[in-house]
Amino acid sequence: MFDLNEIYEQVLFECLGAEATLKSASLIAAGNHNQGIQLKSSIGAFFLKLNFDHERDILAKEANGLRILKKSTFLKVPETYGSGRIGDYNYLLSEFITTGRYQLDYWENLGIGLAHLHLTDSDQFGFEEDNYIASIHQKNNQCSKWADFFIEQRLEPLAGKAYFDKLIPLEFLKKFQEIYPKIESIFPDEKPALLHGDLWSGNVLSNSSGEPCLIDPAVYFGHREMDLAFSRLFGGFDSLFYEAYESVFPLEPGFDSRMGIYNLYPLLVHLNLFGSAYLPGIERIVNRFVK
Repeated sequence: MFDLNEIYEQVLFECLGAEATLKSASLIAAGNHNQGIQLKSSIGAFFLKLNFDHERDILAKEANGLRILKKSTFLKVPETYGSGRIGDYNYLLSEFITTGRYQLDYWENLGIGLAHLHLTDSDQFGFEEDNYIASIHQKNNQCSKWADFFIEQRLEPLAGKAYFDKLIPLEFLKKFQEIYPKIESIFPDEKPALLHGDLWSGNVLSNSSGEPCLIDPAVYFGHREMDLAFSRLFGGFDSLFYEAYESVFPLEPGFDSRMGIYNLYPLLVHLNLFGSAYLPGIERIVNRFVK
């Protein structure tokens, strides 16, 4: 039987050198694709993410995203120590975040920190490289107009994939595409903002000091309301978070009415990952905008 400890030891050596020797390894998270392991070593504890059924660069792109976030916000973001591939396994070694209870101002700090992240802007929507949201390939070809980027790099690729995989019928695909001409008039005109890209409650931790910590990004420069809409999709964010955000970077009026259009993208991601249970949510949004 293959000994995973050999992989753990090699990861430590490749990322940290010979002085980091393995003391113990504990599985702390496991999903459909990834494993999260706490490695205790002679120089401290680290978090190792492993997967073995994805593109070879998936965790390297996540590491890039973490480094970019770390440079762009005062919020806590784990330090990355290395990524690569050993045998059939992709790996990412990062700082181990010990979790704790929220500080009293946890939600306010998270809202202010996200607003400051969004103040990091660009001249183009997109990013310097493609990356991933969960295990879905995320196209980031740069574009000067948000509506064009959102349609061409977000909605159309995943709607087409869902149709190809028989998750949506042709009749609904055609109705879905009727939204496209309406999109430009829905969104407020704003500069491209640096986004976390996968902002739901599972990707925000409270560290041992009770401070908010961002993990698992899918970064790009997009419309900042994407992050806020995604944070509302599955709940879990306190109203203090939104109030604090708006105190720094107020939203244009009408966000609630256009929030569903933004969330077509994460709903398409979930449809492609987990199946047709997410189709009714997409249909409800489409039916509000296409009669």
